[in-house]
Amino acid sequence: MTKRTELCPVETTARILGGRWRAAVLEQLFQDVKRFSELKRAIAGITQRALSQQLRELQSAGIVERTVYPDTPPRVVYAVTPLGKSLRPLLDAMCHWGKSHSAAMTLKKLRASDRQH
Repeated sequence: MTKRTELCPVETTARILGGRWRAAVLEQLFQDVKRFSELKRAIAGITQRALSQQLRELQSAGIVERTVYPDTPPRVVYAVTPLGKSLRPLLDAMCHWGKSHSAAMTLKKLRASDRQH
C-alpha cells in the first residue's frame, strides 16, 4: 500500500483554481447566479464540454452548487457556495497582480521574441 502524502495548502488551492477556465467561471458566478447558457455566452472561447467539466469539478470540490428547479422544461442554475465565496479575495489579488505586471510580462515576451529572430 502506498502512503498518501498530504498536499501543501498552496497545491490544494492551485488544484481547485487550476486550469484555463475556472477563474473565469467563478468570476461570472461571483456576479450572480447563472444558467449554463448564460455562462457559455459570457465566457468567450469556452466550449460546452469544457464548461460542463469545469462546473462538475468545481461542484465536486464544494465551490459551486447546482440547483435544478422542477419547471417545464427544468431550469438549472449555478451559484458559488460560501466556501467558493471565500476564494474571492484570492482571485481579486490575482487580478490585481496580473494588471499591475502585464506590461512587464509583455515587454519580456517581446524581448524574448526579438532574440529568437
